[in-house]
Amino acid sequence: MKAYQFVVPFLIIVRFGIGDLFNDPWRVLEIGQNEIIQVKESEKLSLKRSGVGFIDVTDHLSLPWGKKIKNAAPVPYYDYPQTVSQAGTVKKLIAEIDQVAMHDDLARFCSFFTRYYKSASGYESAQWLSSKLHNLTGELSSEIFEIEHFDHKKWKQFSIIFRVHGTETADNVIVIGSHQDSLNMIFPSLMPAPGADDDGSGTITSMEALRLYLKHLGNGHLPKNTIEFHFYSAEEGGLLGSMDVLGYYREQGRKVVAMVQQDMTGYVANKNDEHIGLVLDNANERLVNFLKVVIDAYVKIPYRETRCGYACSDHASATKNGFPSAFILESENAKTNRYIHTTMDTLDRLDFDHISEHVKISLATVIELSNWNFGK
Repeated sequence: MKAYQFVVPFLIIVRFGIGDLFNDPWRVLEIGQNEIIQVKESEKLSLKRSGVGFIDVTDHLSLPWGKKIKNAAPVPYYDYPQTVSQAGTVKKLIAEIDQVAMHDDLARFCSFFTRYYKSASGYESAQWLSSKLHNLTGELSSEIFEIEHFDHKKWKQFSIIFRVHGTETADNVIVIGSHQDSLNMIFPSLMPAPGADDDGSGTITSMEALRLYLKHLGNGHLPKNTIEFHFYSAEEGGLLGSMDVLGYYREQGRKVVAMVQQDMTGYVANKNDEHIGLVLDNANERLVNFLKVVIDAYVKIPYRETRCGYACSDHASATKNGFPSAFILESENAKTNRYIHTTMDTLDRLDFDHISEHVKISLATVIELSNWNFGK
């Protein structure tokens, strides 16, 4: 056999991780409320293929390894606005949504071979995303905001937190979440995963909402409450990144008063039946009702309540750690993008008018809640 025939497999192993091929540790997964199983790392993929949602809680056990996980922290009740109060501001900003820029940024984000959290290109995509977020800050004073790389101990792709400091009640934290990683469900470490919809679309949704919100800040409108945009790593591994971030917030005693996740925001199965999906699983009823108010006020298409199963996105990590959360999806679950987790989750299948409607929800949520009185 010629020497070059060994080169390609060797380069694949080096670039995408020898650990995936030879290291197969036991993991503890929660597949229902306090319902746990133990499986090998390699078996997680089979569960995802079977449609089983799970939170990988291996690194968040309360008793010795594999015995018992922490009970879900009680979620406090907060009152949210029952009517909108910032319509003039929000409508002026959403008129400036830039679909061309969103398209170009998403095209670049999808150009990485994969954003799989264990891969070299997954780390490179996080670096690119961080640089884009830094570029959004323009002339803003560094005292107003900070950009944090949340490093995870067991993989290289970091989560990113963009934080705008509250001026009066900074302990009240409003979070807009999305996940940056992608997955090819056949061979995650070896095959491409453009992840245009899952969750490139949610990431771009958050970036555009953040860009417009920073423009609002640049006009002197600083929030009383703290505003954070989270870009999680390793959602596809069982909400690993968001569990690290939000578990740390819980340990630190931080007060997240609302967490809204945007995961898959770009696919429309039927333009004559276009709608927004409001997920009820692991979601806070009061926060969901507030989002209904936001959608009715600012979005051109209706919402439809839906379910997606246990731990279907990072909002479940917020609920698990005692924070009220909600999940906005591109449609009811049965009509979402069937091409996700394959090489066919590509940019050409997405509708940027639809993504723009999701941008409106994130932006309006932040502006309506930025000065809301949640209490000390």
